[in-house]
Amino acid sequence: MFCYQCEQTASNSGCTITGICGKNPDTAALQDLLVDVTKGVSKFAHRAGQLGVRNREVDRFTIEALFTTVTNVNFDPARLGSNVREVVPIRDQAKADYERACEAAGQTPETLNGSATWTPDADLDGLVKQGELVSIRQRLGSLGEDITGLQELLIYGIKGIAAYAKHAQVLGHEDPEVYAFIHEGMDFVTKPEPTVDELFTMNMRCGEATIKVLALLDQANTETYGNPEPTEVLWGYVPGKAILVSGHDLKDMELLLKQTEGKGINVYTHGEMLPAHSYPELKKHKHFAGHYGGAWMRQRPEFSQFPGPILMTTNCIQEPREDYKARIFTCGLVAWPGVAHIADQDFTPVIEAALAAPGFQDASPAEKNLTVGFGHHAVLGVADTVIDAVKSGALRHFFLIGGCDGAEAGRNYYSDLGKALPDDTVCLTLGCGKFRLLDEDMGTLGGLPRRLDMGQCNDAYSAVKVAQALAGAFETDVNGLPLSIVLSWFEQKAVCILLALLHLGVKDIRVGPALPAFITPAVLNVLVEKFAIKPIGNVEEDLEAMLNENAA
Repeated sequence: MFCYQCEQTASNSGCTITGICGKNPDTAALQDLLVDVTKGVSKFAHRAGQLGVRNREVDRFTIEALFTTVTNVNFDPARLGSNVREVVPIRDQAKADYERACEAAGQTPETLNGSATWTPDADLDGLVKQGELVSIRQRLGSLGEDITGLQELLIYGIKGIAAYAKHAQVLGHEDPEVYAFIHEGMDFVTKPEPTVDELFTMNMRCGEATIKVLALLDQANTETYGNPEPTEVLWGYVPGKAILVSGHDLKDMELLLKQTEGKGINVYTHGEMLPAHSYPELKKHKHFAGHYGGAWMRQRPEFSQFPGPILMTTNCIQEPREDYKARIFTCGLVAWPGVAHIADQDFTPVIEAALAAPGFQDASPAEKNLTVGFGHHAVLGVADTVIDAVKSGALRHFFLIGGCDGAEAGRNYYSDLGKALPDDTVCLTLGCGKFRLLDEDMGTLGGLPRRLDMGQCNDAYSAVKVAQALAGAFETDVNGLPLSIVLSWFEQKAVCILLALLHLGVKDIRVGPALPAFITPAVLNVLVEKFAIKPIGNVEEDLEAMLNENAA
């Protein structure tokens, strides 16, 4: 196997024996195959779309196939094998759409090969061998590190877009332009001899498409559940039966809350589900009791201690320990071999497991509250106060510390940076990177908390909206604001967010704890030249430099 799609990849070069995430070589090969054959679907869908023919079934399948291969989503070879086989009828439908569109336009269809004509092997072992033939390593040998790395940057950005598009789609919101770019991008990476300039341009367009899909998801979430409100959340537990929900999906959370209504079961969030407490239509449920635990990578010891079942709704699952494997459930695209899967959003098995489990016997020994819900609607509601504070000099600088958390060394940089921020600065947090700062009481500034959490990584649009609004108020661009962006990245959704910021022309972004392995020195030089992108370094030196950048 060879995989370098996430930040934790072995030696920051690539996992070659087994994935640090836990996937074995068979799983890796099947994921590579699923991505490759999905390119065949997009070849036809892109061309059909250019002729005005779109197919919602093809579009939805494509985003699910790509989201399935995001880090820490699907580890089950049997399910992946089924996913791969499902490609063929979808691809045939896309091909028929293309041929019909050509006939209507009086054109002759192109003859497409490769993944457009692929035939699945008869058994799972055969599919694994087919996957090994289309691995990243094959392209590294034929195209070289720079071209392959830029192709992978584009593919990972598209995977992130697909994940956000899926979250929006389950809430009834879709954008044909987002689907069109996904198909165009996946078709583009099959081009035999792409140039660096062409790939760079496509990656910037991926950033543009990311802005569209983030806006779509923001609309889906807020129209369905209301605008997030500043909300205090119990970080702990109360006596009673309990279910723990991790991942990102608000629809699953809503359905579980409705299905547990009146059953004497408290529902708790874990990891990136914490911001769910700030949505009016979710927090109205009285048994939505609080938040348990920290970021996703701490789930194994935390799930072991939780006295009830756990529901994993999206990416972030780790190999379950034996002491809770029988009481963890997956749903949606998430899968782990031997773990019970909820296929139809009927959470009765989870509820029954909660009623059979002991639950919490006492309240948590040290009660603590977390404040969440500072999305763009809440922050812009006090924009005048913020602007006045900047103009008066009371507020010197904004820091956006956002992204993914992880277990490896170097991520203490983000907590150390948060602790070192001067009292006349405000810290915006985003994604599960917030957990590096939640223990820190940063106090208030001008009546507002100095730490404003903007939500999940799915809510990155809030940060964009706030930055653009402040730039408008000060009659400058984002780079002219007293704002520094420090990102921690882990997987593919973070990649597309970075591309979105670059598309917007944002400069001086600091990224860590390690730069992507698929970004070669030559490509990094281009990013440094165009955007002054930087790896994180020493906290004290970085902080001094950031405070002097774009000083108000």
